[in-house]
Amino acid sequence: MHQLFLPAPAPTAFTPGYALVGGLMIGLSAALLWLSIGRIAGISGIIGNIFAPAERNWRLAFLAGLVVMPLAARLFGIAPTVHLQGSPSLLLAGGVLVGVGSALGGGCTSGHGICGLSRFSTRSIAATGTFMAVAVIVVLLTRAVF
Repeated sequence: MHQLFLPAPAPTAFTPGYALVGGLMIGLSAALLWLSIGRIAGISGIIGNIFAPAERNWRLAFLAGLVVMPLAARLFGIAPTVHLQGSPSLLLAGGVLVGVGSALGGGCTSGHGICGLSRFSTRSIAATGTFMAVAVIVVLLTRAVF
């Protein structure tokens, strides 16, 4: 069934089909959340306010979807194989740095980069530019130095 929709990607190859489908799904989910309940699909904001009693249900449902849908895709054989490179401590440190950056930036890449840019938010334009610039520097340093 997997081959009917998209070719299986090589571990390091750019796969425009997966990028297009993934981007459309992310954009659609962000638009549906905004249109249905007027909320922004920024993961750090969703997780950061998970204990707000009035809005707990939609936040839990959104987060459950982030966990359940990749598992369902794997079950039906349509999920790409992901190979994480790096030691567990390096991956953990990266996750902590992303969390700190999200807190300092007042949101994450999904909130600023998808929802904020689509609303022409000046704050999101600055934050996304900063995210991208730092990502480029980290990749260059990682490949050249480490």
